[in-house]
Amino acid sequence: MNAPASVNIARLLYLLICEAAGVALAFSTKDTDLLGNETWGIPMWAGLLGGLAVAGFFIFVEKLMEGFTLRGFSTATFGLLVGLFCAFLVTRIGLSEVLAAALNGNIDSDSAAANITETVTLAVGSILYASFGFLGAVLALRSSRDDFAFILPYVRFRQDSSTGQPVVLDAEAIMDGRVSGVVRSGFLSGRLIVPRFVLDEIQVLANSPSQANRQRAERGLGALERMREDKDMQVSIEDARGVSPDETMNGRLLQTTQLLGARLMTSDENLSKVAKLRGVDVLNLNDLSDALRPSVVVGEKFRLPLVRPGKDDHQAVGYLADGTMIVVNHAVQKIGSTQDVLVISTLQTTGGVMVFAELVDG
Repeated sequence: MNAPASVNIARLLYLLICEAAGVALAFSTKDTDLLGNETWGIPMWAGLLGGLAVAGFFIFVEKLMEGFTLRGFSTATFGLLVGLFCAFLVTRIGLSEVLAAALNGNIDSDSAAANITETVTLAVGSILYASFGFLGAVLALRSSRDDFAFILPYVRFRQDSSTGQPVVLDAEAIMDGRVSGVVRSGFLSGRLIVPRFVLDEIQVLANSPSQANRQRAERGLGALERMREDKDMQVSIEDARGVSPDETMNGRLLQTTQLLGARLMTSDENLSKVAKLRGVDVLNLNDLSDALRPSVVVGEKFRLPLVRPGKDDHQAVGYLADGTMIVVNHAVQKIGSTQDVLVISTLQTTGGVMVFAELVDG
């Protein structure tokens, strides 16, 4: 059975308790007749089979509830209470009087009418309570955290301010290596969650014949181990129960993020686009890097190391610390030195921003 050992032990103990209860029930019906012979009201084998049947039924029900978490139980309970309250209001409007008025005209005897009215009132009331309770529980399970935040805004505020919204990491974010730095800087708070199937994916890459994949996976596993050892960071490995195993890796990742009410951290551009289309909050490491990249404006002066020739014969090329390429006109003779340059124009291309500059006259 694909269940934790603790759950299997609990099932076994429950089965033994039910079997013991069946045996005890059989022994309780044991008696002695007038001739001194032992008689059994319930045979021993019937007690054993009865205990096994009861245990099997409830274990089967528990298996059906495998994807039903404590959060879902509390949500369904809240919806059930709302539905029962609505049913209580409906039955307080004089349901018995309405039914009595409808039935009295068709029944000759007053006592018979009273008995039928009482029976019908009980049946209709039970149906109303069951129906409203069912609808309330289902509507609550279909609702999102934001819907409950509208009803209980203070609870949502307290939760987000104390722990922060959890963040689900994909394999690319873990192997990227920048997550720990972002968290330690204080710009990101909340519990970091790594689904177990993501960890399995990284382990598969660690055994890949490709040296590049092995190195990235080993770096990711090392970074994850350091994050888990850091007392200032909350990192947990989740089994991601309730997620369809037939989904693709990205599909399972998005399902897990939605079930946990979390945000998704990744550096995969395609996954970011799909997640946004499905309404999942995305933290893209590349977007963060671009946002922190300093912008170069026309008229700005700075010192720049010139490292190689440019496309034209008179040009030299240098790079800023963030990798931005600067093309300096009439500076080919200054290659290998650091010069003061003045930005004269910028050009936006598909590969990024190209910056053109000139030497500052000394």
